Amino acid sequence: MKKEKVVLAFSGGLDTSYCAKYLSDEKNFEVYSIIVNTGGFSTEELAEIERRAYILGVHHHESVDVTEDYYRKCIRYMIFGNILKNNTYPLSVSSERAFQAIASVEYARKIGARYIAHGSTGAGNDQVRFDLVFQILMPGITVIAPIRDMKLSRESEIEYLKSKGVSDNWEKKAYSINKGLWGTSIGGRETLASDSWLPEEAYPSPLQKTGETFLDLTFEKGEPVEVNGEKMTPVAAIRRIEKMASAYAIGRDTHVGDTIIGIKGRVGFEAAAPLILIKAHHLLEKHVLTKWQQYWKEQLANWYGMMLHEGQYLDPVMRNIEKFIDDSQKYVSGKVKVKLQPYRFEVLGVFSDHDLMNAKFARYGEENTAFSGDDVIGFTRILANQMKIYGAVNNEW
Repeated sequence: MKKEKVVLAFSGGLDTSYCAKYLSDEKNFEVYSIIVNTGGFSTEELAEIERRAYILGVHHHESVDVTEDYYRKCIRYMIFGNILKNNTYPLSVSSERAFQAIASVEYARKIGARYIAHGSTGAGNDQVRFDLVFQILMPGITVIAPIRDMKLSRESEIEYLKSKGVSDNWEKKAYSINKGLWGTSIGGRETLASDSWLPEEAYPSPLQKTGETFLDLTFEKGEPVEVNGEKMTPVAAIRRIEKMASAYAIGRDTHVGDTIIGIKGRVGFEAAAPLILIKAHHLLEKHVLTKWQQYWKEQLANWYGMMLHEGQYLDPVMRNIEKFIDDSQKYVSGKVKVKLQPYRFEVLGVFSDHDLMNAKFARYGEENTAFSGDDVIGFTRILANQMKIYGAVNNEW
């Protein structure tokens, strides 16, 4: 009897390793694993993941690189919008899931699969992000999520794989690591409690450097295009900054937020390049955008980040917001200087031809050339008028 094909969104981690073995051995599927690289894997790592997939019994393994597409269609808008979920988290994992799901659907169509699987648990956001894209782009497909459906613990997954003769460094599997171009998330027993914190060894990038290093970052229309005088693509710039800053163990934090399913969640992360770029870009914007440009862009960018976090990347309103944010970057060009030190960084200053802090008009707290003292007296008299009327009518102040 011919086996049914199932496409498995595969990372090589514990959850998807369990899914590969379970779907092949227990459910008798012909498993087609696909790893969708969003910039977090080296050539050697991808080769090792492929080797592992075949050991676990998959029929065919596919590797797809969507890094450039991910940057162009998503990351650059997160930079433009200075997006940090709850003022903390650069949406490292949440933003990449849509692109992994889209690529998985495209592969399922290509091979004619009627089933698609992922390794998400039943207590997090990823199950919704994957299921949502699968349902929208391929309504007739059946979604299988063994970890969620059987409410499996990491311990029970490990025991099952051991019983099947699968060997691995199981102590290393104590932490769930998701790495992409826009950062790395880290989940473990410590992130399940409100009063615990990740130990040093949980972070993939240990402290390697002391002292200080300076970075000169050049932006053109909001995009990073040069690092320390060397021109490069935005993706290359992100990688260069990450390599330099992660040596200082910069970018570590713990995000606490509301999940799509209504519970609170915690996740550790390290995201040196995203945090540096967002803060540097934000400072440049403070110099070149008007007050109301900054205000309305912040409102829309917060909404964009929330929608992205909750798996709504395909909603057409996201394309509308992108057009506004994109247009706001017309004059966001210039250089930003950043200082790197162990576990921290400082954004020091900017230079831009579009800097609105222009001495030809005024120097804050010192002098002005664009208006007179009499202008200010008249201006404040009008500005106070409404509050004076309110006070007089209501017998206040």
